[in-house]
Amino acid sequence: MITEINTNMKLSEHFTLRELTKTNTGIANVPNEAQVENLRRVCRWLERLRKRWNDKYGDGDDPIIINSGFRSPEVNKAVGGVPTSNHLTGCAVDIRCIGMEQALRYAAILLDISDMSREDFDELLIEQKRSVIWIHFAVRPSGNRRRTSLRLRSLLQRS
Repeated sequence: MITEINTNMKLSEHFTLRELTKTNTGIANVPNEAQVENLRRVCRWLERLRKRWNDKYGDGDDPIIINSGFRSPEVNKAVGGVPTSNHLTGCAVDIRCIGMEQALRYAAILLDISDMSREDFDELLIEQKRSVIWIHFAVRPSGNRRRTSLRLRSLLQRS
């Protein structure tokens, strides 16, 4: 277990440990070495997403914004995460999207990356709650299920 952590540590060229462990709960959120390695694996996908987005749609240096990455069990419980969440192992991130169009384009890019690299992901979920849209993306060290879903909670709640 890591007892002291350098939150400025780069997990990849454009992503730091700080942005993948941030929380507004005020609860300690410190990953162990295995969880940090899982975050690095996810960041390799995020770097490819960032490059392809910028090559095709971006202004050349658009960032990928992470709403949530690793969550300790206490943080996960505080934010209402499911007990089996990939966030608990550092295998998942929630990517902020500016509208549904960007979410769909991000999802298409991630599917293309998977197909072209022949690497599987565990979850690729487009989620919406009220006007907030994000992609929940997870990659495990093994046993990836290639699970995809569209969850529009704001629309479902009205029905």
